[in-house]
This record gives sequence, C-alpha cells and structure tokens, in this order.
Amino acid sequence: MSFVFYDSRSTQFKKPFGALRAGEQAEFRVHLPKGGAYRAPRLLLYQADQWDQPQPVAMSFVKAEPSYNVYACKLSLPAPQLCFYCFELALPNGGVKKLTRTEDGEAALSDAASNLWQLTVYAAELETPDFLKGGVMYQIFPDRFCDSGEARDGVPGDRKLHENWYEMPDYLPNAQGEITNSDYFCGDLKGIMQKLDYLHGLGVTCIYLNPIFEAHSNHRYNTADYNKVDPLLGTEDDLRALCEQARALGIRVILDGVFSHTGDDSVYFNRRGRYPGEGAYNSQQSRYYPWYDFQHWPNQYSSWWGFDTLPNVNELHPDYIEFICGEQGVLRHWLELGVSGFRLDVADELPDGFLDALTASVKGYDPDALVLGEVWEDASNKIAYGVRRRYFLGRQLDSVMNYPFKDAVLSFVRYGGGAELCRAVMTILENYPKPVVDVLMNCLSTHDVERAITKLAGPPMDGRDRQWQRDHHFLSEADYQNGRALFQLAEVLQFFLPGVPSVYYGDEVGMTGYRDPFNRCTYPWESGDRDLLAFTRELSALRGEHRGLLSDAPFLAVDYSADCFAFTRMKDGEGLLIAVNRGDQPYALDLPFDPEPLLGSWADGVLPARSFLIGKV
Repeated sequence: MSFVFYDSRSTQFKKPFGALRAGEQAEFRVHLPKGGAYRAPRLLLYQADQWDQPQPVAMSFVKAEPSYNVYACKLSLPAPQLCFYCFELALPNGGVKKLTRTEDGEAALSDAASNLWQLTVYAAELETPDFLKGGVMYQIFPDRFCDSGEARDGVPGDRKLHENWYEMPDYLPNAQGEITNSDYFCGDLKGIMQKLDYLHGLGVTCIYLNPIFEAHSNHRYNTADYNKVDPLLGTEDDLRALCEQARALGIRVILDGVFSHTGDDSVYFNRRGRYPGEGAYNSQQSRYYPWYDFQHWPNQYSSWWGFDTLPNVNELHPDYIEFICGEQGVLRHWLELGVSGFRLDVADELPDGFLDALTASVKGYDPDALVLGEVWEDASNKIAYGVRRRYFLGRQLDSVMNYPFKDAVLSFVRYGGGAELCRAVMTILENYPKPVVDVLMNCLSTHDVERAITKLAGPPMDGRDRQWQRDHHFLSEADYQNGRALFQLAEVLQFFLPGVPSVYYGDEVGMTGYRDPFNRCTYPWESGDRDLLAFTRELSALRGEHRGLLSDAPFLAVDYSADCFAFTRMKDGEGLLIAVNRGDQPYALDLPFDPEPLLGSWADGVLPARSFLIGKV
C-alpha cells in the first residue's frame, strides 16, 4: 500500500468533509513520512481562476506517529467563494514538491500545482426547501400523462389532435421538411388530478411538470404567453385545484420555467401574427422590441441554438426582469396559484443577474419554494459562455438535475465499474454544499434523454435517425427482460443515494424509447409492467419509512468492485445498507457488520447474481 500524504475524503485529513459554510472553520492535516525527505508543509489556496496568486497557509507540527509526522492548519473564509488548493513541501536541497489531487481525492507528489482539490465556500445562510428532502419527485410531460376526457375551450385550430391515445407521436418532417411538434394527445391538468391517488400510492411528494404555459408545440418550450395555461391543459382554476388537492396528499407541484427564449409565435414576438397586439417582430415601437437582439429587424435576430422559431431574450433588460421577477410578475402569478417552485430550463444560459432576481422573487414570496436548474455537468464549478457560475454560493439555485449521478449509475449497472461509480458520487458530495445535496434531482430518465430501460438494454443509438429510433422503439422480449432487471438495480441506487429520486412518468411501468419524441409517448394506463410498478412502490414505501434518515444521512461506500457497489446511509449509529450486484456471479460482501434484510436477496453475506440488498444496520 502506498503512503497516504493526504485524502480529502477522509476526516482524518480534512474536517469537515466537503464544502464549507462561510465562516465555518476547516482543519487540514497532512502526513509526512519520517526521515526528513519532506518538511515545512504549507497549504496553497487559490481563488477560482486566479492561478498565479495562491494564498500560502503555514502548517504546524501536531504529533508524531510511528512512521509519520502530522502537520495541520486551520482555515476559515468569511465570504462565499470557489477555491482550489494543494500543498507545498520543502526539500532538504532547498527545492519544493507539491501534493496534488488524484482522481480518488488522495495526494500525489508533483512538480507543479496541477490537479487541485476543490473547496466550495457557500453562504452561511444557505438553506434549501424542507418539503423536498427525503421525498420522491415525479416528472410529468403534461400532454402524454392522462387525458381527463373533458372539453376544453379556446384550443387553436391548427393543432393536430390524436384520436388514439396509444398512437406513436409524429416523428417525420412534414411536406415542407419541418418537424413542428404540433401533434397533441390531450393530456391535461384534470387528468393529473384524476391520478393523484395513483401518485400518492407511488410515494410521490413532488410533481415536476414540463411547461404548461400557452405555447404552440406539444413540448411547450416555445412559450407564447407566460401568464396563461395552455388551453389544451385547462385553466388557472384547474392548476389551483391541482395544487390544492396535491398538497392535501402531501404532494407539491413545481413548474418548468423557460426564460432564456420565447416562441416566435408568441404575444411577445408575434412573427406569425396570431396575436392582436404588436410584438417585437411587428414593430420597433413594441414594448417587447428591446427584449430581443436584432441584427437586422425583423428577420435577423439571435435565437436559441440557431432555431429561428426560438428567439433569444435579453434576460438583463430591466423591463424583462420586472415582467418575470417583479411584484406583479410572472413568477409571483404562478406562486399565488399554489405552485411550490420552478425548474429552470437551460439554467446555464441565464445570466447571474437574472438568476439573482428570479431567486429573490421566488424566495421573497415563499422562502421554502424551490429553484432548481437544468445543468448537465458538475454545477459547482461550471464555466458557461466564459463565465464561472456561482449557482451554489448563495442567492441562486437550490438544486440541479443530477445528470452526473444518472450517467454514473446507468454506466455501472450496464457495464460495471464500482470504483467509477463511487468516484462520481464522491465528487458531487465533496463539491456541492450539503443543503444542495439533500435536494438534488436524481433522475434515470428525462424528456431529453433515452428512457432508462432502453439505455440499459437497447442497441446504442450512436446518432441514428428518427426512423431507426422508431424501428427499435420496442425491445425484444429478451432485451426487455434484461433491461428490466438492470433497471431495478438502478432504481435501488437511485432511491437510496443522497438526493431525491425523480421518476420520469412511465419508467415505473417499463416504458421504452430513444430520444424526442419516442421518450415522450403516452402513459400506458391499460397495460404496462405491473410487476415493475409494484417493485417501484415497494422501494418508495421503504424510502418513505426512512424519510427522516434519508433526508440528510451521510453516504459511506463500504464495498465496491467491477460488479458490486455497496454503501451505507447512517446517522446516530443507525441506518441502512444498500448493496447491488450487477454481475452474473454471486458476490461475497466484505462487511464489518451483519445487516438485517429489509428487501432483496441475502444469504450468509453473499449477494446472488443480478440482485440487491437493502438492510438495516
């Protein structure tokens, strides 16, 4: 075993683990082997992106152990900031060596200050919504979840309405070569209300709705009117009733907010002339004209990823900020109807000033409301469009969609690699503030990625076109059974890793599909895998029984290999063991305790092939 100079993930070397509250004191310790080869250690602290100006912090001798000496320093930073650090050691010849970070958080000797450890320092007052902690989220694509069958008023006549709930969504271009997403299955808010008992029985405590604002596509990410429910979904009264009925069952509702762009077919831009007033496309005297960036009015303008149907807005324009975030703004309008927060589409494209105003507005109305961002990478250190983001330092995001967990869990379950999974989990836990970790949105599928069972057992998509995706939408029976078994193992990890499991509607009954629109098919109320549904309910019920523990209990990996991953969630000496064997052979767990099985397979310390254990310790 190699000598351990430092390990950021062990409280023997750094206490407390992970991110710090501003003003909180941390202690760093290094071990130097006896013999005098290294001496006079000091910590070098770098503020993010100021790599030539480290702050040196001297370390003092603490004690001698048989084979090494211990040195330590204490550090307290008064203001929120993102920092990085390494250590410098003096050599007898007058030179220096650096201790820099390995991928597992331990130290390696180096000649240069590369591969630094991260130290996130977040606002002392940062707290995140209690209603989400320890709960279960359920993501609904509104058009495809449930059709109440009731009549709607004011539905535009240019929409194609499917007559058969179980048809495949339109996926080929029209005669003009355009994909318009203008076909609808008529799922609505009253339909969701009809299924609240179903969701309650699934253990759901928070519903996340993809966009419900009026928009002229089935996905509704091209907002037409921020202050109106889309007429196919219902009315404001329907939303109010949904929020009230859900809350009576202990379920909150959050909405998708799309604030980086609007639709071109909208009140604000009005390129199609659908609305009676003047939009930015119609007149340079329009109130909305300054919201957009025209290179040559009216037909040349900045748009989201080059799609001219999605003109970008200037989020920092004072009138736009007031319109969205003001006392009478869009956010307050929906909060007053009973919603409990917002998921922010493409949060990395929203500038800091806008995010600050948005969060101030939401929290000013309800401090326990949720602000959750769509960020695909490690959100604690992300650089977007040349700007180092400060999502978690205070006054911005409570949480993000935890795509790093999703990718790591699915990769482990399909291909193996317990060490890689552990590394991914520990990186997030080390870099993110603890209040953020407690409300992370841990998904296995979403509307933007393949359904989990397809990802686990289907042939890799590898950039295939929509026709190929349609042809491979339904898996063979053998592939489905394989994917189902792997998905159950992934669900075990999802439901008990730190954060909040987010079930994408229909995953619990085995829905399959590649990318949009095949991952957005209708919920199969008359069919679906009922055994898988029963399994998901069982997991959720077990999670609910331990909600207090799982709302904030620390994670500790206790055994992992190519095919096995086992960890505990422990608090005050009690907790749960979760172990998954994704391999084809039994696996003998190396544990210092004997768990009491609650769910899964377990015999004399051995996990059977393709099995799991949830046990009490």
